[in-house]
Amino acid sequence: MGTFGTVVKFLQEGGFFMWPIAIIFALGIAIAIERYVYISRQAAMNRSLWDELAPHLQAGNFKAAVDLTRNSTSAIGSILNYGLARIKSARRREDIEKAMEESLMEVMPKLERRTHYLPTFANIATLLGLLGTIVGLIQAFQAVGAANPAEKADLLSASISVAMNTTAFGLIVAIPLLLVHSFIQSKTTEVIDSLEMASVKFLNSITESPGASQDQA
Repeated sequence: MGTFGTVVKFLQEGGFFMWPIAIIFALGIAIAIERYVYISRQAAMNRSLWDELAPHLQAGNFKAAVDLTRNSTSAIGSILNYGLARIKSARRREDIEKAMEESLMEVMPKLERRTHYLPTFANIATLLGLLGTIVGLIQAFQAVGAANPAEKADLLSASISVAMNTTAFGLIVAIPLLLVHSFIQSKTTEVIDSLEMASVKFLNSITESPGASQDQA
């Protein structure tokens, strides 16, 4: 209860600008959690589907591979489904590769969606903190100007201390959001890299598989 009371007092003393910063922090955390869950789920689904697909690709059993990718909601399933759909009509490996690159371009925005809001929120929180401090200092000097000379020093010191709360809170919000953005971006890059690697392995598999030259439905 003591900690909660301290936090509430800190927010109240900072003035109006503390609440927009708090809202930005809540939105940023919500986006970070949603992105982490989505990307982690996609990574797990990609690994699971690839483990099922690999034996079929090595055996040249593309029909079974198509059945797996067609029913999958994973990113890798979408990409490989494009490639498998082109096996029958493609004359060159490059034709299949281009189809998969097109699918990857569709998948990447879904993986990177909303992540860019995190550094934006961090910058806004910092700027709101500075703005809150400036407004607080202006109000403090106006109040000191009309105060009793004997009380000016104490009043100015207390007012500045309160005004600095918004800057401190803005930085408290901005720093974690930037760290979380870096972490989420790193995980997203890992997933994209794994998709590119899987695409290369897929192309090698269909080129070298015993069923590569057969007409696959």
